[in-house]
Amino acid sequence: MAEDEELLLALLNSAPVIDGHPTDVLNADWARALGGSGTREECELLRRVRDALHRLIRGKSSDVSSLASALDRARLRPSVALAGVSWQLEVSPGEELAVRVVVAWSRVTTELPGRLRACANEECNLFLIDHSRPGTARWCSMAACGNRMKARTYARRRSHG
Repeated sequence: MAEDEELLLALLNSAPVIDGHPTDVLNADWARALGGSGTREECELLRRVRDALHRLIRGKSSDVSSLASALDRARLRPSVALAGVSWQLEVSPGEELAVRVVVAWSRVTTELPGRLRACANEECNLFLIDHSRPGTARWCSMAACGNRMKARTYARRRSHG
């Protein structure tokens, strides 16, 4: 399931702020690189799911209808073997990435409550899944946002000190 966590973060982080400008890297090539079909319809579905997840994670909405509609035609088919029962996802190729993202979001929010969050840098539009033991990670990247935010805090203290 780690690969679907990576897919979830890839989708959430496909709208970064670069040099102060919001961007959107979600396009046909991006979708194909992650195993999708790259159709216009697939990219539109992924954007709807991404935007809904952004609002949910940031606490700006509790509307899950876009996520529910992404799952409308998805089915799990059981398969029995000596090792037990396994479940195979059945969905059209143009919907598979979006379904996997919604399922990964559900698993992360259930198994790691409160650990999927937006970067604490308000100028950043990226997200993280906090796997640290204390659960106190705040930034998408310590090298980028973490150091930047700590430097700002230090400079603010020095100027007011």
